[in-house]
Amino acid sequence: MFNTIRWDAELIRRYDTAGPRYTSYPTAVQFHDGVEPADLLQALEGSRFARRPLSLYVHVPFCANICYYCACNKVITKDRSRSQPYLKSLFREIELISAHADPDQQVEQLHFGGGTPTFLGHEELRGLMAKLRAHFNLHDDDIGDYSIEIDPREADWSTMGMLREIGFNRVSFGVQDLDPEVQRAVNRLQSPEQTQAVMDAARTLEYRSINIDLIYGLPKQSPESFAKTVEAIIALKPDRLSVFNYAHLPERFPPQRRINAADLPSPEAKLQMLETSIRQLTDAGYRYIGMDHFALPDDSLSLAQESGELQRNFQGYTTHGHCDLIGLGVSSISQIGDLYCQNTADIKVYQDSLDQDRLATRRGLSCNADDRLRRAVIGQLICHFKLRFSDIERRFGIDFQSYFADCWPILQQMHRDGLIRLDVDNIEVLPAGRLLVRSVCMVFDAYQQVDGNQRFSRII
Repeated sequence: MFNTIRWDAELIRRYDTAGPRYTSYPTAVQFHDGVEPADLLQALEGSRFARRPLSLYVHVPFCANICYYCACNKVITKDRSRSQPYLKSLFREIELISAHADPDQQVEQLHFGGGTPTFLGHEELRGLMAKLRAHFNLHDDDIGDYSIEIDPREADWSTMGMLREIGFNRVSFGVQDLDPEVQRAVNRLQSPEQTQAVMDAARTLEYRSINIDLIYGLPKQSPESFAKTVEAIIALKPDRLSVFNYAHLPERFPPQRRINAADLPSPEAKLQMLETSIRQLTDAGYRYIGMDHFALPDDSLSLAQESGELQRNFQGYTTHGHCDLIGLGVSSISQIGDLYCQNTADIKVYQDSLDQDRLATRRGLSCNADDRLRRAVIGQLICHFKLRFSDIERRFGIDFQSYFADCWPILQQMHRDGLIRLDVDNIEVLPAGRLLVRSVCMVFDAYQQVDGNQRFSRII
């Protein structure tokens, strides 16, 4: 099968190291403070001249309640009025950025993330979408892929109807785990009925795609309890699932300090959860896309992987990697041509900057020729599990084996171990290696060779 995975516990033990998720190459760890608003504007002018299509990401940082596992950039508050000054700044950023876009640049993809985007009231969400439509070329005919992250505790039928009305046609529901004991341990009480209600609404309102997020490795989880959660989610038949590995890094993410480390499942139990989840999902007809993601065979991600068109960017696996990505809001990341740039993660600094008509660009990097080459190699491997050297050689004018001579001994060892098949023309990530594709990508990561991987979570 196209997405066959073979579970090899010995191979996992050998290659389950810490490493990047490669939503970009170079990764955000390499961003530096030398990138300024002028660099972003210059990149936007280049995009405008080329009339490349756009993807918009809008970050809404607010949450009414804290989930202890969360590593996102968020503001915890029950004061809904906090959104007003933020929206004022966000609207100004939309005005400043859109002035450098061509009206003919179609917005093929739009995503609202957070935080909890539905922290905003109905009229605020209507106003935000109207602002985007007034300043960017959004589709009016439901052709675009316009998605939003939903906390089922923050949405009901009327919310789902309003979101569909203003143009959203894809939705992602945060669930994580259905077991009440696990939910209490991470401070996210969410009944199955709440999840079922928004799922029913999304189906009735004809949302084109529904994604559900799950996390394994949370406190109080066991292989048996998580298998029950996966079984219940399969019964809901979402189009896509993300089954993430919880990375416990309390030194980096203060909310995680409220989790009792003694309640975390053992590494062996986590492996069993993942192995069982993969079996459950593949038995139910889901395809393994890669990097914790599963999709039904008729989902656009599955079809794009089959056709060789699947790509990866800061929004994860995507069918719109050819678009320039504009990030709007605090901490959001843009990828425009060869420039990566990120807004400040400090909401006060973000709002103060926009209040003074200054963009909040804080850091980033501009890719060099080596970055572009390695980005292409890593992107091909992580999306399609195979790489034909001649494609890279023609595109970049190199001899593959000579250019990556320092990588060859490691690749040969991976070949002997059964992680990949390596010959003079190709690399193919074998079924036993697909869960560990990040390890293969790391071989080609020049920054990993210098910096090591201590700042990343483990692969499995």
